[in-house]
Amino acid sequence: MDGLINLYKPLGITSAKAVYRVRRITGVRKSGHAGTLDPVAEGVLLICLRGATKLVERLMDLPKVYRASARLDVTSESFDSEGPVTPVDVPAVPPLEQVQAVMATFEGQILQVPPKFSALKVEGLPAYRRAREGEDVPMPARPAVVYWLHMVDYAWPTVTFEMACGRGTYVRAIVRDIGMALSTGGCLTKLVRTRVGPFQAESAWTLDALDALGDPLQAVQPLEATRTLLENPALATPPPRPGTTPAS
Repeated sequence: MDGLINLYKPLGITSAKAVYRVRRITGVRKSGHAGTLDPVAEGVLLICLRGATKLVERLMDLPKVYRASARLDVTSESFDSEGPVTPVDVPAVPPLEQVQAVMATFEGQILQVPPKFSALKVEGLPAYRRAREGEDVPMPARPAVVYWLHMVDYAWPTVTFEMACGRGTYVRAIVRDIGMALSTGGCLTKLVRTRVGPFQAESAWTLDALDALGDPLQAVQPLEATRTLLENPALATPPPRPGTTPAS
């Protein structure tokens, strides 16, 4: 059972717990995931079994697509709705055109300050552990890439958008920074990873569906097929912005 499972991680559990569930279902102990999803996020989580664990780094380098909703009238310490939210006094509601213009400034190569409530390690410990202990965690800005940001809907105070990005990009931080640029709040309320490279949410296995299989091997993309897939240079190209025609 060497290979990869395209899993749809549900809300409310960590990526590590999703891996533990897959281990119990498949009986494969040597396994891991390629790219963390927070408990408040759902969607594509690639689970690598046995020999496929050597492909984790290459899989994490694939472009990712997210669909996110955020409120611009509140904020929180983690910049998502996992903890208590705080209302923000917004002197003027930004019009649609202004929100679109601000979003456009986050496309391309950017510098991003990761949230202190994140799994990013600081001096050997996850930043969120230090933050929960009340430490003032230094979070230096890091380079990130946003291929495109596409607004889906805007009805104050909620904005919904899709985003294609590279490795290590925090959607919560994008929401925070959009709010700062608009002089509003910024709190992520819903996040779905809809795609990682060629792996899409529509074809992902839920934990319940995986558990119901008589043979979990049916859900595994074989190791060699995954290796061959990763040799395709086109995988480094992000999917096109919604509403545009893919390049031929």
